[in-house]
Amino acid sequence: MENNTDKLALERIHALKAERIEISSLPPGDALDKILSARHSAALVHSFPEEDFYLLIQEIGSEDALPLLSLASSKQLNFILDQEIWQKDRINISAATQWFRLILSADPNRFVNWLMQEKIDLLRFYLYKNIKIKVREHDQDPSDFNDDYFTLDDVFYVKLLDNITGLSDHIGQEDTEPDVIQTGDKELVNQLLERIAAIDHSAYQKILMESVHILPAESEEEAFRWRNIRLSEKGFLPFDEAIGIYQPLRPGELEQIGQKINKSKFALDSYNPVPLSPLKMMGRDNIFSDALAIIPIDELMNEIQAEFVALCNQIIVADQKSVKNREDLKKIVKKTCGYIIIGLERLIQEEPHLQQAVDLISKYPISQIFKVGFGCALTLKWRAERWVKKNWFSNQGLSLSFWGEEWLGVIGGLLIKKPLFFDNYQTGVLYREFESMGDIDMSENILTDIIAVDELLSLSDIKIKSPSAYEFLSYKNLILTLWARNYLNINEALIPLTLTEFKRFYKDLWVSDTIKRTAQHMKTSFLSFLADKTGLTDYEITKQVGQILEHLFNEIENEFGQVPVKDLDPRFIHLFLVKK
Repeated sequence: MENNTDKLALERIHALKAERIEISSLPPGDALDKILSARHSAALVHSFPEEDFYLLIQEIGSEDALPLLSLASSKQLNFILDQEIWQKDRINISAATQWFRLILSADPNRFVNWLMQEKIDLLRFYLYKNIKIKVREHDQDPSDFNDDYFTLDDVFYVKLLDNITGLSDHIGQEDTEPDVIQTGDKELVNQLLERIAAIDHSAYQKILMESVHILPAESEEEAFRWRNIRLSEKGFLPFDEAIGIYQPLRPGELEQIGQKINKSKFALDSYNPVPLSPLKMMGRDNIFSDALAIIPIDELMNEIQAEFVALCNQIIVADQKSVKNREDLKKIVKKTCGYIIIGLERLIQEEPHLQQAVDLISKYPISQIFKVGFGCALTLKWRAERWVKKNWFSNQGLSLSFWGEEWLGVIGGLLIKKPLFFDNYQTGVLYREFESMGDIDMSENILTDIIAVDELLSLSDIKIKSPSAYEFLSYKNLILTLWARNYLNINEALIPLTLTEFKRFYKDLWVSDTIKRTAQHMKTSFLSFLADKTGLTDYEITKQVGQILEHLFNEIENEFGQVPVKDLDPRFIHLFLVKK
């Protein structure tokens, strides 16, 4: 009989999960209608993980979602308040007022009972911020209290505090020191007090007395501690702990961390459903998603999914992001997946093998694999920072713009607190998170090229007296202008060419007037110029920066290939310094 009952319960749980999956793919309005028209709408609402329910409320709109709030479980209401009414480690009374009003409108009696039974500390703190009370003595006339006070029992007289200045002494005595107090809505406070008194008058009097005698700092600190405990279970760690996710790991250190403990005896999927929203936003056609696709749907898979959701939640806290809709969450999920993918590719190293990826995510916590991935970006950042501290270009008083738009973008992305990949609007944004080892390798190659050019220039004994004297100085027009002046046998100081001088150089640059391809003897001349300047051999220069120089000549051909000598205009020449 017991087995049949368990089987029936599991069937119902799986049926509710199937309904949630269907609902999660619907537009917010349709999702609301689907839930309210369900046969067991309360059970369906309660089956939502708190994170999914909160996101659904945000997408529907808090005012429109009142029917769902009336069906919400205590855990779901707790999660909403934990997310909404806190501003760092302080309770935001205005936000608390907003959500108290909403939940009170959804189901007044249930909400007030819930406050009195499960959230009594929060209720006392909220009243402390909003009321002052006086107790009428047996021989005291009610007229002794001014019109600001009201009473529900002719014993406790309550004054609702204004929103600007509250009172340091809340009961019995005259006001002494003014104290700025953030208060809520008088109408809402009045409704709360009236309903509490109607439910249990003795409790009403007790709550009033206790609310004005609390130690607010201690009460707020204790409430914050319990909030952190509740959220930590879902991966929302306190900030000083959550930021630890960015502590990098080297591949060799992963084994020392230890393998994860599989919870094979705990049917995670059955009794603690994993939030669906982050899982549905995971990308496809990458080593991480492909590996997950071949893992059987069992306790291990459920555990990995729960790990992933907890990791996303930890990153939300570490990045201090506010997730109010699916687009906000999608950015977090994309970042999380990206560094897991980088971690897997770094650990496997050779051509990614799917089974190796499966073994890694089955064996080690994915948070540690994330750290390996982030460590790749951080190692690149540290290399850039070490170079920036001691290099040629900054010693010459030059800015990062000296390296041109693309190289500047890469360096800029690496030097910020959390490094980013310079996308240059290839996917619609200037910067984005690193998503694969391909992104890491591309940035690393460009950084290597920049360092190589900088080292080459440091050997050339070039002195730039006043960088601001040039309209736009880059490593390209610096090298090419000095070469052109050397080729023309004129003063080799960094002085812009006249248009006449440039035209003379320009005619010799090409194979012929009709074939605008760089003449081989000019490339040889350029290499000889660099060798003379740096003291390196042609072979050493070609080995270090040969590909960069080849790209530079390709750029010259692309820019000038269709331009006759007579049409040269200094205003549109950027690869050489030419007097305007």
